[in-house]
Amino acid sequence: MKKLGSYKGVIVILVLAALIIMYFYHLSNISRGEEEDEAAASQNAVTQVLQRNLDTDYPQTPKEVVKYFSEITKCYYNEKLTDEEIEALATQMLGLYDDELVAANSYNVYIFDLKSDITYYNTNGYTISSYSPSASTDVEYFTQDGHQWARLWCVYTIKSGKNYKPLQEVFILRKDDRSHWRIYGWKEVKKEE
Repeated sequence: MKKLGSYKGVIVILVLAALIIMYFYHLSNISRGEEEDEAAASQNAVTQVLQRNLDTDYPQTPKEVVKYFSEITKCYYNEKLTDEEIEALATQMLGLYDDELVAANSYNVYIFDLKSDITYYNTNGYTISSYSPSASTDVEYFTQDGHQWARLWCVYTIKSGKNYKPLQEVFILRKDDRSHWRIYGWKEVKKEE
């Protein structure tokens, strides 16, 4: 009878050891799975943005143009991108710009400046946690120099570590000869002190 009692102790220790090993195995698979999920989500965000064909599915309203601009911008600053992905996103972004804005810089200067901005954001740990464009009813429409124009605002929430900071931008869009709203320019709205 004494031998059976000593076997029970060994069995209990082996079962506990097996449970501990299974627990750590489970934890390592969860963290690996989360990393894979993050990578897949990153690829999904970039893939979704790049799948839009602007020739057949151009945003219909100034607000939708700014929303798509903001989705591309989030990809720039929130995702780990290859040079090819940056250039593909840049091509999509240029498709939203007015011809005069596109002509203001050469493609090489645009890409160089874009990559510099992305590096600055990444180096300083900035990401865009959210954005909120003006309500459609708050878009200001006007006619000037024979063109139709729209003005709207978008508030971006910039995250750095545990800190969040709002950044408000005003966008000016001009309707082109195909009735597409194109981004003519934008600038940060500074708070008056």
